[in-house]
Amino acid sequence: MNKNKELARILNRIADFLELKGDVIYKINAYRRAARAIESIADDIEELARENRLHEIPGVGDRIAKKIKEFLETGTVKKYEELKKEIPEELAELLDIPYLGPKTLKLAYEKLGVRSLDDLKRVIEDGSLAKLPGMGPKKIENIKKGMALYTKGSDRMLLGEALDLAGYVLGQISMYCDRVQYAGSLRRMKETVGDIDILAVGDGALIMDKFTSMDRVTEVIAKGETKSSVLMDNRQVDIRVVEPHQWGAALQYFTGSKEHNVHLREIAKEKGLKINEYGVFDVSTGERIAGATEEEIYGALGLVFIPPELREDWGEIEAAREGKLPKLVELSDINGDLHVHSNWSDGGFSIERIAEEALRLGYSYVAITDHSKSVRIANGLDEKRLLEQISYIDELNRAFKDFRILKGIEVDILPDGSLDLSDSALEKLDWVVASVHSRFGEDATDRIVSAIRHPCVCCIGHPSGRMLFQRDGYPVDWDVIFREAAEHGVCLEINAHQDRLDLPDYLVKRAKEYGVKFAIGTDAHHVGQFWMVKLGVGVARRGWLTKEEVVNCWDLDKLMEFVVKKRSEGKRCR
Repeated sequence: MNKNKELARILNRIADFLELKGDVIYKINAYRRAARAIESIADDIEELARENRLHEIPGVGDRIAKKIKEFLETGTVKKYEELKKEIPEELAELLDIPYLGPKTLKLAYEKLGVRSLDDLKRVIEDGSLAKLPGMGPKKIENIKKGMALYTKGSDRMLLGEALDLAGYVLGQISMYCDRVQYAGSLRRMKETVGDIDILAVGDGALIMDKFTSMDRVTEVIAKGETKSSVLMDNRQVDIRVVEPHQWGAALQYFTGSKEHNVHLREIAKEKGLKINEYGVFDVSTGERIAGATEEEIYGALGLVFIPPELREDWGEIEAAREGKLPKLVELSDINGDLHVHSNWSDGGFSIERIAEEALRLGYSYVAITDHSKSVRIANGLDEKRLLEQISYIDELNRAFKDFRILKGIEVDILPDGSLDLSDSALEKLDWVVASVHSRFGEDATDRIVSAIRHPCVCCIGHPSGRMLFQRDGYPVDWDVIFREAAEHGVCLEINAHQDRLDLPDYLVKRAKEYGVKFAIGTDAHHVGQFWMVKLGVGVARRGWLTKEEVVNCWDLDKLMEFVVKKRSEGKRCR
């Protein structure tokens, strides 16, 4: 595990221990804020410490900085070691279970001796947990759901985590390979990933030696001449070395999906061919007819090349056969980020710093979308502070020629469907994202429809409300939402934060069929999270989207025309 992640883990665990002890909330949140920032920054924590720049990290004051230096010098933090002696580590890990909560866990620990996941399962099954104060049937059911999410999360990793790990591996071994690429569900950009599969061409013995001796390897599961497996950050990574003439066949085969490959085998059989990880062969003669490239593999079956993100047997093979595959959106098509939080609410950086990073990325615009006042925990903006921010952004924009900071907000959709800020305030903005942040167990269809029909709303933020491994989405009638969004010209967001990836890919594909437009936003709270736009583009590609269907692939003039049209037509409909 790299030092940024290990340090973030320790700071988060300190917060967990303090929460179990019932410590003051501001101290707990201070550790969590610092952990989130350290985990998300692109800079190496050791380098920042050497350059005396620790205080540039959002949430890092003198006290946390001292603990960071202690960690870098000793490999641990004294406070963490002290708390570990008071509270079992296994117990603290249970705080990662959604819906459980520190008060319930503390009570179960003190009254029922719960110290592990097995203990928790036992007290649920024997009914003793339900007898504790405040434990109704709904609470028990939610804890069961949380345990299922927790167990699923322990078996798989988030897409962003998998990309980071695979990127590290490729960075360590690529110089020793003629060719190297990750495959599997990671290459298909699925929202969660199990094991990481790496394919390579080159000197097998050399590659295996370098692969199994990487710094982050904690266990060598198996080592062979052409195949090895290791554990890294408690995740399994497998590598396979193939011959150059097998590269395309192996890459296609090990990328999957299983359903896609089964369908390809059926087509091959119809043509008197056999397809496997070694190539495509004529069954009658045994002659090898393709294998060096993926394009060869698909061409031998009478198909055009199918991008990895589409290979789920969701109709891509039929479309490829008919020459009707869409030209998918690319990362390079993105002209701006349409969901970013600054330090005016709960973000870690100033608007100037955000603009600087957006310019560095080559963007033409970036939308500042801080929370509105109902999200108190995030220091949400009321009308007065929003107007102050609008004036401030107007002043900043005077310094730019070919770049613009968009005046925006992530306005809360209240339980009755109304918005958290007045129309007069919202009308002064360039970009309005409307989001649900409360009552997640209730059907949100009417709330979202009401927001879609509001003239000022440009986009519905993280539409399903789900958090991967943490929370299921709220109940929604998606066909109603898609029809309304298409009719009223409101985008649905593909929230690119690795914890969300919301709207999910299969719903993106369904919404596309209604003619819905989409906006990709990182929901970044630190400039170190801008990279997650890559994940959002992955979701968009899995949902079959073209750049014409993603509004932040448009130039600024076209985007603003879209907003003005929505606003004027929305007012006429009222």
